[in-house]
Amino acid sequence: MILYLHGFRSSPKSFKARVVQKALEDAGRAHELICPQLPASPKAAMELALLLAERHAPDNLSIIGSSLGGFYATWLAERLGVRAVLLNPSVNPLKNLEHHVGVTTAWHSDEPFEFRREYIDELAALRVENITRPERYFLVAATGDEVLDYRDMVAHYAGAKQHVIEGSDHAISEFPRYVDEVLAFCTGSVQ
Repeated sequence: MILYLHGFRSSPKSFKARVVQKALEDAGRAHELICPQLPASPKAAMELALLLAERHAPDNLSIIGSSLGGFYATWLAERLGVRAVLLNPSVNPLKNLEHHVGVTTAWHSDEPFEFRREYIDELAALRVENITRPERYFLVAATGDEVLDYRDMVAHYAGAKQHVIEGSDHAISEFPRYVDEVLAFCTGSVQ
């Protein structure tokens, strides 16, 4: 099973989530994807993710996390001892999300989305200072990410399998080129 965790203000309708879904459908493995809509509260998001993940971890679960979902995926991978693929992950969302406190909308809908001040403390409680067993991680980072600094990602996931894309963007617009490598890592068929 693959648990896909989307980023801040995103959803299961995100570009990368849909690419993963299509690749699994094409391989006859659509049933292997779990891609929930995460609540705005980091604490509630991790309670939901744990509930979904613990049914399959550690033997039959990998996690893919994009942006803030990468931050969440790291916390879950450390807690559950599973593999995680991180797509332009947020390493320290505390410094990026403080100015997003308030009401806005999600990227894929007009539905109001509230990010409360107390969520900053919830994020702090989930921070993983140093990963253990870097062989469990695969980082895909773009040097052209306009939201997050890829150098922070590379440093945080030192020792992990890393694919640094020259250029690109936060969305990793050419993600279809990399999805097979991502899924191979999730299944353990590539070291």
